[in-house]
Amino acid sequence: MKKLGLIAGGGDLPASVAARCEAEGRPLYIVRLDGFADDSLLAWDGETLGIAQIGGILKALRRENCEAICLAGYVNRPDFKTLKPDLKGATLLPGIIAAATKGDDALLRKILGVFEAEGFSVEGADDILGGYMLSLGALGAVSPNDNEMFDLKKAIHVAEKSGELDIGQGAVVCDGLVLAVEAQEGTDQMLLRVAGLPQDLRGSADHRKGTLAKAPKPIQDIRVDMPVIGPRTVELAAAAGLAGIGGFVDRLLIMDVAATRAIADRLGLFIWGMSDEDRL
Repeated sequence: MKKLGLIAGGGDLPASVAARCEAEGRPLYIVRLDGFADDSLLAWDGETLGIAQIGGILKALRRENCEAICLAGYVNRPDFKTLKPDLKGATLLPGIIAAATKGDDALLRKILGVFEAEGFSVEGADDILGGYMLSLGALGAVSPNDNEMFDLKKAIHVAEKSGELDIGQGAVVCDGLVLAVEAQEGTDQMLLRVAGLPQDLRGSADHRKGTLAKAPKPIQDIRVDMPVIGPRTVELAAAAGLAGIGGFVDRLLIMDVAATRAIADRLGLFIWGMSDEDRL
C-alpha cells in the first residue's frame, strides 16, 4: 500500500482516517495543521506545520516517502494577511489568494493541484474509510413521517441551492420553514444556532420536528470535502429538537457508524438516505 500523508485539520475525521490506516497496517505520516488539528493526532507519527508552510509540508511528505495524500478535517479560511509562508508558500500564495476570491471550491481545487503537480496522488477520506457511506432508507430504528420527509426534501433542496452558490453543505427546515443554512461556521455551529431559536420555531425533546440535510456542493471535489455526520452531529441535532438527519445515498460520510446509529436510536432521531428521485 502507498504510504499516506494525512494533512489534518480539525474535527474527528482525521483521527478516524489515521485509525483505519493503523488497523489495515498502512504506513502513515500526519502533517498536523497548526491551530486546527486535534491533540489526539499526537498518538501517530507526524509533525505540526502552519497552513502556509507549503514547502515544509512537501518536504516532510517526501522525506517520509509518502506517495499519496489525504486532506481531512476542517480548516477555516485564514486571514491571508497574517500568514507567515515559507519560500514555497510565498511563491504559491498569490495564486491561492486569487483562487480564494472565486470561492472555497476553487481554493480547494487550487490546493489539490499543488500536491498533484508535485507527484502525489490524492485520496478521499471516504475511500480510505470505506463502508461508511449513507445507504438508502433508515440507518437505524426510526423512519421519518410524511411531514418530516417533506422537511427533509426541502432541506436537501436548500442545501443544494446553497452549494451552487458555494455557501455551504447543510440546511435545517422545520414545518416547511428554513431555520438555518450552513455557511463558514460549519454544521456544529449551525445546529447550536438552531438550538438557540425560539421554541415555537423548532422542535423539542418531547415533540421532535424538523430535519438537518447535508449535500455536497455540485462543483466541489469530494476527495476533499465530502459531507460528514457523526455521533456529535446527532447529539447536536437532538439538542436543537430536530426529528432527524438526511442526505443522498453514497454522498454522505458517516463517522463511527455504529455509535451514530446507537445514539440516533436512543434519542429517537432518524437518519435517512435519499435517492436522486426523492428531490422536490
